[in-house]
Amino acid sequence: MTGAQQSARRPVIENRPLRYPNTASRPMMTRRAWWLLVFNFLIPGSAQVLAGNRRLGRFGLGATLFGWILVALSIVTLLLWQQVFFAIATNWFVLLGVQALLFAYLVLWIVLTIDTLRLVRLVRTGSITRFAVALVGVGAIVLAGSGVVWASDRLGGVRDSFGEIFAESGPSVPPSDGYYNILLLGADSGEGRDSMRYDSISVASINADTGAVTITGIPRDMVNVPFAPGPMQDLYPNGHSGHADPVCGWGSGINQLRTEVEVCRDGTALYPDAVANGSEPGIEATKDAAEGLLGIEIPYYVFIDMHGFAALIDALGGVDIEVTERLPKGGGPAYDGQPAEEWAIGWIEPGMQHMDGDTAQWYARSRYTTSDWDRMLRQRQLQEAILAQFTPMNVLNRFNEVLNAGTAIVQTDIPQSMVPYFAELALKSKEQPVTTIELTPSGVGGIGIIPEELSADDVAFIQDYLQQALHPPTPTPTPAA
Repeated sequence: MTGAQQSARRPVIENRPLRYPNTASRPMMTRRAWWLLVFNFLIPGSAQVLAGNRRLGRFGLGATLFGWILVALSIVTLLLWQQVFFAIATNWFVLLGVQALLFAYLVLWIVLTIDTLRLVRLVRTGSITRFAVALVGVGAIVLAGSGVVWASDRLGGVRDSFGEIFAESGPSVPPSDGYYNILLLGADSGEGRDSMRYDSISVASINADTGAVTITGIPRDMVNVPFAPGPMQDLYPNGHSGHADPVCGWGSGINQLRTEVEVCRDGTALYPDAVANGSEPGIEATKDAAEGLLGIEIPYYVFIDMHGFAALIDALGGVDIEVTERLPKGGGPAYDGQPAEEWAIGWIEPGMQHMDGDTAQWYARSRYTTSDWDRMLRQRQLQEAILAQFTPMNVLNRFNEVLNAGTAIVQTDIPQSMVPYFAELALKSKEQPVTTIELTPSGVGGIGIIPEELSADDVAFIQDYLQQALHPPTPTPTPAA
């Protein structure tokens, strides 16, 4: 190369020290090493464009830009079109595809990082820098890998949970009279029972526009409940009644329907499509009873196994409840008239309490010195406390625990196609108080109904009361004087 050619090339080299460094200068090589490492971490692919294989760098930059665009689109969609976001985010194939993209990008990022360490030329840097740069490079790989594994684990948990909970479901339906009504059931499956019975029965009415929630509590021992048109109304045109039988009998309470329909009768013949739609004959019979009692359509249910109830509360980090009276933990002998001091395994003291799952379960189910109506009020307290704990940050921090608890205790026939819509409504409902209606005597916080003496007039009153609560009359404007 002639002197003139060398002179012409020298300015180019001096102006591009990242690609054409002075390898004899350790300070320059040290600064260059850190710059390349920073570029690789912040903008994967940029180190190769500046100092290495441009084709590999452009591929890395393109993949990085594509990832940023996806993240930006996700944020914009979440802010502006939440239902679309949840529809995409709960799709099984989309979640699987995102997992695959994450792992593919991780592999690319590892390749780019290793190539960046090669471009750094560690032997030309300072002695301390050699080890520091190598350590930081390896640490960045571990950090990125851990992040991808964490994100993939969350995505996989969502995909598996949705597949398990919503594997079989009923058809999508429009709101009824402006509301989606969902039957909420808690199972009372104590040891030694011949059939699981519903310990907690309520209906959540969710406003299809605002997300406002009204929960109507139905006493489990409510008798003579009328049925909506269907097989149970054909059997009981004048309201449900019990059947005494030494082999297989049932009481007249609404929580006896599962025993009657699934143990003593042929539930499949009564509700042939129940199982195919993700439900059970006993649940469908209870739906029909709740519809007949409340005068509303109830297309879906959510069933919670009370024995797994504690796991969900523990997964959420516990709940805060204001206790109004001292309650014992434990049971069994209490129903034989023995003082609680002889059998209680612990006590729930009055005042504001932060309860773990075990304590919350005893709080919801304790019968000592209290009635079923008191238990209903405590269960409603817990429902509201659990809803308060379902904040995005709390669920994110305890994601796997919540998902594992949910798949273990939750069963529903809500179709997966409706999940995005309900998720959007759930966000709206967080901004509003929950309205509760208890179908119990007024002296215990209810609306003045005696469950053991339900009459046709009571049913008419209940239905009118609920309609007034769901559709309050518009105030008439006062004319100007």
